Amino acid sequence: MLNALRTALVATAIIAATGAAHAATNPQAVYGEAVAGSAAARQVTITADTKSVNVNDGDTVAFNVNGKTFTWHFDTLRGMGSFDLAKIAPAGVDTGMTNVYVASNPLYRG
Repeated sequence: MLNALRTALVATAIIAATGAAHAATNPQAVYGEAVAGSAAARQVTITADTKSVNVNDGDTVAFNVNGKTFTWHFDTLRGMGSFDLAKIAPAGVDTGMTNVYVASNPLYRG
C-alpha cells in the first residue's frame, strides 16, 4: 500500500514537472496551439474597435488582423476565463487590446 502511494506521488510529481517545463518553453501551450488555416471552423476579423472575442474551449478559429491571418485551436486549462489575444498572435501581428473569453467546451457542460 505504501509503495503504491509512493509510486503515485512520484508519477504525479513527474507529470507536473513535465507540464511546467513545457509551459516554460512554450508559454502559449496553456491556451492551445497554432494550426493550419484549413482546420478553422470559424473566421473572426479583428479591427481597431474589437474589444473581445468569445470562443468555446475546443474551437478552432482563424483570426484576420489587418490582412494577416493566423489560426488557433483553443485547448485551455480548466477554469481559464480570458486572456489577451496578443499572447497567441504571431510576432508582428498587432491585435490591439482584444481579449479572448473562453467558455467551457459544450460537449462537457453539465
